[in-house]
Order: sequence, then C-alpha cells, then structure tokens
Amino acid sequence: MTNIAQRWIFILRGAFPDTWPRHLLVNGIFFQVKIEERWLEGKPCTITVFTPPPNLGSFSELKMQGTGGHESKAARPLFGGALSAVIPHNASDISELREIPDNQEVFAHRHTDQSLIVDLLEYQSHVEDSEAARYHFEDLAGSNEASSAGASVVGSVDPLPKPQLSLQECSSAWLLTGTQHISKFNEEAKNTVNIHLGLFRLPQFSTDILVTFNDPVQINPQSSSAGVDGVITAPWTVQDFHQLLQTLRLLDPGVFG
Repeated sequence: MTNIAQRWIFILRGAFPDTWPRHLLVNGIFFQVKIEERWLEGKPCTITVFTPPPNLGSFSELKMQGTGGHESKAARPLFGGALSAVIPHNASDISELREIPDNQEVFAHRHTDQSLIVDLLEYQSHVEDSEAARYHFEDLAGSNEASSAGASVVGSVDPLPKPQLSLQECSSAWLLTGTQHISKFNEEAKNTVNIHLGLFRLPQFSTDILVTFNDPVQINPQSSSAGVDGVITAPWTVQDFHQLLQTLRLLDPGVFG
C-alpha cells in the first residue's frame, strides 16, 4: 500500500500547467501542487506532483464519501492552509473587509447577523477538560459585556465523540450551547444571541481551538440590526455548525509555533 506521506504523481500529457492552483483541497486534505517537466520513454511530458501533509497515514485513509457524508463539500483552508474545514454557504471572509488578529478567522453570513469565529487560544492548563468550554464561554461573556446577572446562561455542555471528528490530535472536544444578551457596535440595545461553542483541547501544542457560532434569535427594535432587510437566503443552522466542527482538520502543526 502506497504511503500517503510520499508524493502523488499524475502524468499529464499535453496539460496546461498554468491552469493548476499551487494548492488543492481533496476530501478536506490540503495538498501542495507542483508542476514539473520530465522526459518519459524518450518523450517530454508534464507531470503534476501532489504532496500531502506529512501527518497523514496510509493511502487507504483517503475515502471518498457519498453526498450524504460531511466530506462531500469542499473544505476551506484556514490560517494560511494550516487547518481546513467546511464553512457554510453564503460566508463572507471578514479579513477581506477589516484587519483580523493572526490567531483568528471570522466569517459572517451575507444576509443575516450570524457569524462564525475560529480562535487559536492559549491552552488553559489549570482548567479541567469538563469545565474548559464553560471557562471560554464566560470569558466570551466578559468580552461581550454580558457578565451581569441573567445576561449569560449556559444551557448544556457535552463531549464531542472523537470518532466523529477529523481533528484526531485533540485530547478532548466539547460542545457548549448557551445564550448571551449582546449589544452591537457598543449600542445600548441588547440582542439575544444563541452561542454555540466548540472547543478542541490540544495540550501538546499548548493550544485550545475555539469555534463559536453566534446566532441572533431576538433583535431589539432599537438595535441597528433591526434595520437589516429580511433574509433572502437560508440562514445557517446548528447542523452547519456541527459539520464545521466535524470537518476541522489540522494540516500543519507549525501554526502553533
């Protein structure tokens, strides 16, 4: 069985190398692509070399999933290709509009106030795994000025089954659902936002990966969000968020420094 750490080589006679991207996502795996000119059987030909990340196992681990599987949608590179995940439809990359911290990826729904945030945070070694998601939720409440009594409520905290995850490097993973009353742009009006939080703990990299889905469910009439036009496309769902969590994959551990 060919080991996937070796290069994949496709011989393409008469191909047009300039049309190939420098990187390619195949089933959620981020390949480097290089075009080389070689001689084969005494004739010149073009070969395309696909180099997968070194942390994968055997070739057999690449399984084509049917349209019902979470790998059926194209994964999107994150943090310069160090990670990847399936991001829901109608997602705008906020880094194209304003500066985003290097340890963060932010996406917003084009037609709603929903947003998705991926944070690479310092591993909180003093917090037990079972309490870590709640710790980050409370820290988020402080940033959202939602720390007052009744402004932040945890609904549930559950472990994520590791066999269902692509990010096998995590020591544990957790899913928290809660609600916070949050103002937009430091306005006085507060909106009720369901917070879905996924936490992946990677102590070997001194990192907690936090994925947050902000889903407004009640808009204050005085909020600037109240003036947004009605939704013309489907909003993101909790299932979309779960798909992101399940397809999140580490491709280059060097991102952790």
